[in-house]
Amino acid sequence: MLQHNEQLNDPGVHEKVKKGKRNKKPKEKKERTSFKKGLQQWREVFPFLIVGLLGTACFVIYPLFKGIVMSFQEYSIMPGADSPWVGIENYARAFQDPTFGYAVRNTFLNTVVTVPINWFLGIFFAVLINMQFIKYKITFRTLYYLPIITSWIVVAFLFRYLFAAGDGGFINYILYTQLGLIDEPISWLQNQWTAMFVIWTFHIWKTVGWTVVIYLAALQGVPKSLYEAARIDGANALNLFRHVTIPMLAPITIFVVINLVMGAFNIFPQVYFITGGGPMHQTEVLQSMIFNEAFTNMNFGYSSAVGVMMGLTIFILTWTQQKKIGKQKFY
Repeated sequence: MLQHNEQLNDPGVHEKVKKGKRNKKPKEKKERTSFKKGLQQWREVFPFLIVGLLGTACFVIYPLFKGIVMSFQEYSIMPGADSPWVGIENYARAFQDPTFGYAVRNTFLNTVVTVPINWFLGIFFAVLINMQFIKYKITFRTLYYLPIITSWIVVAFLFRYLFAAGDGGFINYILYTQLGLIDEPISWLQNQWTAMFVIWTFHIWKTVGWTVVIYLAALQGVPKSLYEAARIDGANALNLFRHVTIPMLAPITIFVVINLVMGAFNIFPQVYFITGGGPMHQTEVLQSMIFNEAFTNMNFGYSSAVGVMMGLTIFILTWTQQKKIGKQKFY
């Protein structure tokens, strides 16, 4: 007790307390000043953001929450009509629907088949075009990117002609009439797996140009000194590609693969314009099923439930990949 009183009477203690108070005030003042500065910056920037924020709220956030609510209802678009709450009935119905099974299978198959092929062709053609002895690089870039900017409908009709049934289709004409490699013309779009082959080919041809352009841009950032050092050590072209190009493009590869996966899950025009989900819904994918259930069968609640499940699947896949990306060291 006496020792405590002595410490209180010590002028050094009082000096430290006063000094601490003096140090605290400038700190609080600094925080207050930075807050006011941040608030002022937001006031200056907000008028430029308001249009984008309103658009996001109206066309992204509101439809997202509205779709989630609709998935728990037997929703009707008729004015004044009731939309009774059915709980998880729409979700349970999906797992009993054979069309949903086809759609899930075909969507995952499209991802498994097209993503590796798309990635390989993209990096292969990008490296090929980037070689020093290749001329007219801009022309090649334009040719590879041309399918992306071409209308889906135009390309779909082109593929329907190429893979038409009978010997009137161009592919059947080449294989059957000219080369004699098949005994009879193939009904490409009337059979489940041949129709899926056409859809996968359509998807790869239409989207591989994006991968080529991304990798071409990434290859410009790879230091030439790495290739020169590897050549001095006796590396051939395959070793350069394997031990220099691939590791240096690793961050871009992850970005490309994530976008290819998302694009493969969002496949819709390829199915809608080529087969329409037929024959007997066997080429249906999740996007086309959502569209048909909503705008053909008017089952908006059921289609919303399928859409919510699809959205959650894509979110989980991309989120887990991004978590892994954040923990990786590329160099």
